[in-house]
Amino acid sequence: MKEPLISILMPVYNCAEYLPDAIQSIIGQTFKNWELIICEDGSNDYTYAVAQKFAKKYPKKIVLLKNERNLRINKTLNRCLTVARGDFIARMDGDDMCDPNRLKTEYEFLDTHPEYAIVSCDMSLFDQDGIWGSEHFFKGNVQPKQIVAKSPFCHGGCMVRREAFDAVGGYSEDKRVIRVEDYDLWVRMYAIGFRGYGLGRILYSMRLNKDTIGRRNKQNYINDAYVKRRAIKLLHMPKYSYILSLRPYLVMLLPKSVYAFIHKKKYSL
Repeated sequence: MKEPLISILMPVYNCAEYLPDAIQSIIGQTFKNWELIICEDGSNDYTYAVAQKFAKKYPKKIVLLKNERNLRINKTLNRCLTVARGDFIARMDGDDMCDPNRLKTEYEFLDTHPEYAIVSCDMSLFDQDGIWGSEHFFKGNVQPKQIVAKSPFCHGGCMVRREAFDAVGGYSEDKRVIRVEDYDLWVRMYAIGFRGYGLGRILYSMRLNKDTIGRRNKQNYINDAYVKRRAIKLLHMPKYSYILSLRPYLVMLLPKSVYAFIHKKKYSL
């Protein structure tokens, strides 16, 4: 068996306080044939020092990179890809955590289902008081028309065949897909025939304070609408589907209090 079989990409920025828990959740995986590629993206706290401590302790498992300035997630992920050696690429954020069986479950699915290039899971939401909510993505074989509705997979909790990344040239560094780089990635993979599957199981936990749920900024909604329009075009959806690209603009117009209420309702257990 090739080693490492799975490369985990972890861009980190100003998450020194939470990074140890994130790294430990990878070290504690039941599946052991992995490498963790951490790229520190110009933090102004002691994130790099924390990452360096773990890299020195686990030199055969952790690769540590450092950007001299903040390049943002798209470019940082692509830098991680340039050194990744695995046949499967997994994601992980520096302030989140994952179930001990996450890598094992996702790898075994892709290993036994060659028709899929992407596998993802659902996620729980937690803060200093514990788990307070969850987010559920599409379950089963995700159809192209579902991608037009919304980003179909949990980015932090996904695993993707390396060949799919290579085929689309990695993450787009276009400014029009900032904060929706994963959504754009799925669209481009689907456009050339790759397909994905949602396990419908919670294997990933995202750190999110339930009392500080806020909206993305205006540009994020504009970017989301752009990717939706691109999805409709590249996936050859009916022209009436373009009405779905208006949804981000409508959400952008909601009062912040209404937006927060809707999301707490959506995520609550």
